[in-house]
Amino acid sequence: MKNRIGARGARWLCVAAWVIGAQAASAAGPAPIKLAMIEGMSGPFANAGAMVERNLQFGVERVNAQGGVQLADGRHPLQLVVLDGKGGSEASLVQLRAAIDDGIGFVMQGNSSAVAAALVAAIDRQNARDPQHRVLFLNYSADDPALTNDACSFWHFRFDAHAGMRMDALADALKDDRALRKVYVLNQDYSFGHDVSREAQRALRERRPDIAIAGDEFHPIGRVKDFAPYIAKIRASGADAVITGNWGNDLTLLVKAAREQGLDTKFYTFYGNSLGAPGALGDAGVKRVIAVADWHPNVGGAASDAYYRAFRTRYPAAADDYLVARMPLMVEMLAVAMRRAGSADPLAVARALEGMQFDGEGFHPSTMRAADHQLIQPLYVMEMDRAGTAGVKLDNEGSGYGFRTLLAIPADKTAQPTTCRMTRPDR
Repeated sequence: MKNRIGARGARWLCVAAWVIGAQAASAAGPAPIKLAMIEGMSGPFANAGAMVERNLQFGVERVNAQGGVQLADGRHPLQLVVLDGKGGSEASLVQLRAAIDDGIGFVMQGNSSAVAAALVAAIDRQNARDPQHRVLFLNYSADDPALTNDACSFWHFRFDAHAGMRMDALADALKDDRALRKVYVLNQDYSFGHDVSREAQRALRERRPDIAIAGDEFHPIGRVKDFAPYIAKIRASGADAVITGNWGNDLTLLVKAAREQGLDTKFYTFYGNSLGAPGALGDAGVKRVIAVADWHPNVGGAASDAYYRAFRTRYPAAADDYLVARMPLMVEMLAVAMRRAGSADPLAVARALEGMQFDGEGFHPSTMRAADHQLIQPLYVMEMDRAGTAGVKLDNEGSGYGFRTLLAIPADKTAQPTTCRMTRPDR
């Protein structure tokens, strides 16, 4: 046991001791500021919910390790409250009401644009009806462009690039692949999947009008157990590549079926670097899986490497190592906004977030655009390869496979125009 603890274990024991001490101190000090995470913690996407919880908890612990949030009445620790929305709008709205009844003013969600839209609408009604119990919504993954365009809300802030921004980044890499003649577009049958399909067709028209769309198909979200029939259709279409926004088990099962069927095409993905996908593909994914993200472990730089090492120290199991940097950084950015506002009042914090520039621990500069509450941040297009090859120092999830940067897009180049016409509260 002594040999297994080592330096990493010793560091984690120090972190655990601090957390226990902070919890004990908070019992006699200012009350914690609760952050409600409403996510699918059960059902087909429970693995994605668990990943989000780890990332948000990491951010909470980093803020608390620095003394929490200093307000006029003292230092408040943050506390993550995890609520199971079961991946659906109805259950998530029930959990939103539970959070409001518990006095929680900050709600976080992301793993469904349909759920996010329902939460935004409910929060708008809540805040208009009961301004003494307002709620601020922090969105870390729901990428429907409408949420920061025509359906924008003062009470909603998105910390992920939306589908159009991600697709433009992918298309910037795809346009230089002169071998591509046909692509097959396959997505989950809900709002986000339809967004990806629409944005893929737009981006191809703009950058590679010579590429034919061999198929544009949607499948039931979270219900397909065997993607072999879809792989057969892709093969029959003669497509050179697949474009997909699939995530969670819908992505893992898709890439497993592709490997088992020996499908010899490229995959241009939004999330092909996560949740078991690299391990599921193995060698079949080498130089064939392309993904886009706001960060990945092989971005490079001392600050980025240090942040990733800290996450791995906190979650040493290989299966838990998937750091989504924007999630803990979102929590840290929220804490900065509270300090600047001198308050945990959602309205004051929202105003502090608007226009905020944040350096993300020195490796992830970003700006919360005031016009639509869309975070403008760098994006990276990356290619899967074996760990240890050029540009792939670190693997993902202990799979032996990682990603190298193909294209690094600075924050100011990822921004897109917005149609948001935001109504702001007077007070």
